[in-house]
Amino acid sequence: MDVRSEIRFSAEDFRLRAARQGGAPADIDYGDHCLNPGSRDLLLKAGMRDAAVLIPVVDRGADSSLLLTLRTEHLRNHAGQVAFPGGAIDAEDASPEAAAVRETTEEIGLGPDDIEIVGRMPDYLSGSGFRIAPVLGIVRADYLMTLNQDEVADAFEVPLRFVMDPQNHIMDSRMWQGHERYFYAIQFGERRIWGVTAGIVRTLYERLYT
Repeated sequence: MDVRSEIRFSAEDFRLRAARQGGAPADIDYGDHCLNPGSRDLLLKAGMRDAAVLIPVVDRGADSSLLLTLRTEHLRNHAGQVAFPGGAIDAEDASPEAAAVRETTEEIGLGPDDIEIVGRMPDYLSGSGFRIAPVLGIVRADYLMTLNQDEVADAFEVPLRFVMDPQNHIMDSRMWQGHERYFYAIQFGERRIWGVTAGIVRTLYERLYT
């Protein structure tokens, strides 16, 4: 194994990849519509709400991990699902990056001193009507969490090596409003990562790790 392959999933390598993203130009959006042709125009016609999420890569040396949350069951959107910390962009937020950090602080207690912002991916359009800015960040290994129990039931790490393996990206579908909707799903032990979160993970793979 060469040195490059040994650090492929380190935080430092992630920082470099974030700076030189591949894939489509930054002004081309990604989203649920990529697997469901024809739905993009319907989403835009209905109007999109601006949101931001943090893609938090925890610095674990050569094998960094992705920090995810489990949303509580009573939330209005994506209840009970695995998610990235994040939420709506408020008028007071200076940028999507600021919104992502603010929401992360509110949800799991990590603040600006815990997070290094290293980039942002193109917006991701969700079937639930959000235009999501995926903000890329590195989280220090000695972070301490305080979960907002109204919004977050749990938080856990998944090896970056695992979620960036395309063999773990499974295509699935469900009937929604009379139509079959396709989406990605990733099974990690008892945790099922699917829908928007898995779609953003797939985008991360396509832009940084292919």
